[in-house]
Amino acid sequence: QVQLVESGGGLVQAGGSLRLSCAASGRPFSDHAMAWFRQPPGNEREFVAAISRSDGNTGYADSVKGRFTISRDNVKNTVYLQMDSLKPEDTAVYYCAAARTYWNGRYYLRHYEYQYWGQGTQVTVSS
Repeated sequence: QVQLVESGGGLVQAGGSLRLSCAASGRPFSDHAMAWFRQPPGNEREFVAAISRSDGNTGYADSVKGRFTISRDNVKNTVYLQMDSLKPEDTAVYYCAAARTYWNGRYYLRHYEYQYWGQGTQVTVSS
């Protein structure tokens, strides 16, 4: 089991920045690819960004590319999402997810590929 706890959400004006954190405990953090998903009001959960367990490989949704940066610290067992130039359409509940993998450089784009999920943190961007 992996337990994930997100933090850092809140209310911000358009154009502002937030940094989300996700602290992991349980199974070795470095055995897992990590990702951020989000669920806007009235919509389905969607992929935001992912990072491999090592090697630093990352992937982003087109809607956030160039504005969001995912990173991880395998010593602190934490994954981050730096969100800059926020837009009202970024408003959503943001979820951290973990996927156990044997491949150092792999990450995953689909929610069903992740076994563990956090409880979510609300991000609201006002216009």
